[in-house]
Amino acid sequence: MSRILFIVAGLLLPTLGWSAGGGHTFPNDKVEIDWSDKAAMQRGARTFVNYCLSCHSAAYSRFNRVGEDLGIPDEMVLDNLIFTTDVNGDKTKVGELMKTTMTVEYAEQAFGTAPPDLSLIARSRGVDWLYNYLRGFYVDDTRVGLGVNNGVFQNVGMPHVLAELQGLQQPKYKTVQDSHGNESEVIVGFEIIKPGSMTKSEYDNTIHDLVAFLDYLAEPYKQTRKNVGTGVIIFLFVFLILAYLLKKEYWKDVH
Repeated sequence: MSRILFIVAGLLLPTLGWSAGGGHTFPNDKVEIDWSDKAAMQRGARTFVNYCLSCHSAAYSRFNRVGEDLGIPDEMVLDNLIFTTDVNGDKTKVGELMKTTMTVEYAEQAFGTAPPDLSLIARSRGVDWLYNYLRGFYVDDTRVGLGVNNGVFQNVGMPHVLAELQGLQQPKYKTVQDSHGNESEVIVGFEIIKPGSMTKSEYDNTIHDLVAFLDYLAEPYKQTRKNVGTGVIIFLFVFLILAYLLKKEYWKDVH
């Protein structure tokens, strides 16, 4: 059942604040995405289809396009990345769009609204935000029905469906004062109270790989665009030199 939920059901509700008190967020780490590391994106794709796709679509991408870009043969895509079926119960074809099988009616009944498509989530939220958000769940007994909150997205409407991997953690607070002397509590760390199947470093790496895949989904041509842009700048620089030398040649006798 945990695989029916994931990632951005928590993005469905407007945030009421970004932290436990003073507008701070925790965690607040930076993440570097290496677009040459296709293995990381492959691992992220595996996590995505296992924990995300049952609830959220990535309908701007096709399974075989993802496989082609990440170096995964169609046979492996079918065996390892496709677990959905069509209305007739037949396995989704490798050339199909990455859509969820969850109906809008069921989603609205379960969540109050249909979970959003994740194709562009890395562009709209940013990779740093996603990386911290997916590591920021903590136990909050005041959240009836959910039992968790999030240090990055306060009062999030999403359960911690990766708890089996990360485990459960509780926040560490610190009292701070603003410029007016008003005190508030902010989260400055977490303490694991129930271990998951992964260590902290293993879970962080898993989330890194998942975010890398989401970054790829948001703009598959990003690396190509950067390479083309670099080539264009080099061409313009060389052309500038040639144009300057040509100008000097044309104007050398005009005085």
